[in-house]
Amino acid sequence: MAGRRIKVIDIREMLRCLRMKESNRRIAKMLGINRRTVSKYRQWANWHNLLEGELPSLEIIEKFLEESGMIGIGERKGSKVVPYHDRVEELISKNCSIQVIYERLRDNYGFKGSYDSVRRYIKNIREKESDKYFRIETAPGEEAQVDFGYSGLMYDFVEKRLRKAWCFGMVLSYSRHIFVKFVFDQKISTWLRLQQDGFEYFEGVVKKVVLDNLKAAVVKAAVYDTVLQRSYLEFAEHYGFLVSPCRIGTPRHKGKVKNADQRSGLL
Repeated sequence: MAGRRIKVIDIREMLRCLRMKESNRRIAKMLGINRRTVSKYRQWANWHNLLEGELPSLEIIEKFLEESGMIGIGERKGSKVVPYHDRVEELISKNCSIQVIYERLRDNYGFKGSYDSVRRYIKNIREKESDKYFRIETAPGEEAQVDFGYSGLMYDFVEKRLRKAWCFGMVLSYSRHIFVKFVFDQKISTWLRLQQDGFEYFEGVVKKVVLDNLKAAVVKAAVYDTVLQRSYLEFAEHYGFLVSPCRIGTPRHKGKVKNADQRSGLL
């Protein structure tokens, strides 16, 4: 959610995180916003007694926001380079200079931004990649990691023909136990049903679900699209878990499901 306007639906999810006693640091990481922003909204929520009782509706939250002038905290215009992220990553992997990357984006892909915006974006990527990181262990029931990606053509015994298939994987971060299921569409209803099937398979719901493979249309929609995001957050609220998208370009933040997939030979 970094680099875009903070929406009311995001603030409601922040309230859920605050109610579940998450720290400012963890909430900022999960929602992709600044810790200072989380701190200000925490103070605002305490002032309006929004951390107790029934979770307020979007309409009530919006009313409180308008009355207190809180909408706008931490807002900043997103980088024009974001839509070209995959192309930038590819050119970086080929050791292209910033100037060459800027010229390729401008000449070949219609990029309208400045050289400095490309330079800042690449600098940010390199700083993230240079961060030190350590193996993170979680408590039982703390976290599940979910992946949903294209698996190629599979035979559909119902329709008796080859069809495009997607593989859903859910791994418990503590035990590494895995649930895997193949489907033939990326509908939001399918996406929700798969996670429900995973919880039923494990006979319980974890505290946090970490999402990967944002290239899968349904996963990307569940994180960024306003309408489908609301459906997914309502689903998460119903089951009582938090949603944490894996940072783009940082697969190390979510290695357990990948390793499990590789061990099973399914992905």
